[in-house]
Amino acid sequence: MPTSLILAILLIAIILAGLVAFRPGLTVARGGKVLAFLALFVFPVFAGLLGLENHVERSKQTSFCLTCHIMEPYGRSLYVDDPSFIPAAHFQNSRIPRDEACYTCHTDYTLYYGGIKAKFRGLHHIYAQYISKPHHPIKLYQPYNNRECLHCHLGSRSFEQGAVHTADAQTMADIKSNKLSCTSSGCHDNVHNVSQLDHVKYWKPVE
Repeated sequence: MPTSLILAILLIAIILAGLVAFRPGLTVARGGKVLAFLALFVFPVFAGLLGLENHVERSKQTSFCLTCHIMEPYGRSLYVDDPSFIPAAHFQNSRIPRDEACYTCHTDYTLYYGGIKAKFRGLHHIYAQYISKPHHPIKLYQPYNNRECLHCHLGSRSFEQGAVHTADAQTMADIKSNKLSCTSSGCHDNVHNVSQLDHVKYWKPVE
């Protein structure tokens, strides 16, 4: 939803509310009552809902996530020139949308799209960012769920026919049921690894 449309609706709401406030006599007639209802309820609620929708869409953006200072090293880790860094390999090779990289791999972690617990966590993030202090180092609330990997990789040839994945039938079953984590030691365990960022090379995208 274009921001200009939201601002236009908000401006109309303010003008109508101002008209009702400065000329209360208008509300005596039936038409005035309708005008007051539009000015004080319909337009403000409509503008608020459109604004919320716009903000929800914006919150999917990688740039939105990286506006928090504590997330800066995680943004840098996406440019590590080492294919063993899983987020970097996915980001640089467009295996995920670059402009929605964080959201794509952490859909259960956000204020708007997760469950009730995720929404409370999102509120806590806002509190920590603007009122308190974020905890260091950042940790996931619970082990990373293979579901976030499988919603892209499930059915792909490299996954379904991978030598390690198909070493035995139980391995594949455990991966798909989340009993064996994709990020477990010896598998795809080199994730953001922000403690090593001062000792790595970085990829520079072609302009």
